[in-house]
Amino acid sequence: MTFVLLIPGILSLLMLAAHFFRAGWMAHVGISLGAIVLLFVRRSWSMRIVQVLLFLGSLEWLRSMYLFVGERAADGLPWTRLAVILGSVASFTAFSAILFETRRLRNCYRAT
Repeated sequence: MTFVLLIPGILSLLMLAAHFFRAGWMAHVGISLGAIVLLFVRRSWSMRIVQVLLFLGSLEWLRSMYLFVGERAADGLPWTRLAVILGSVASFTAFSAILFETRRLRNCYRAT
């Protein structure tokens, strides 16, 4: 059951890695993929690092939405679908971070 709670975080980090790869930000790709490895370190500090990275990732999706929607609106192109998709991805990423506050994951990452 614990692994099921980690799946949204893994998916969110993979989406962030793909987003950063497309932008050419290889250091960010490495950080995103490295955070997936941290999910398997059962310490409270690793959980908090991944949680912070997921919240920062959510902010990155919102920043991207702001930029891309602004560009499309300035060009007179439809932008609503783009805003809905990126807003949903940002929400999913934030939800992934919030899942680390569940009792099961907190107990799993309790410092030993």
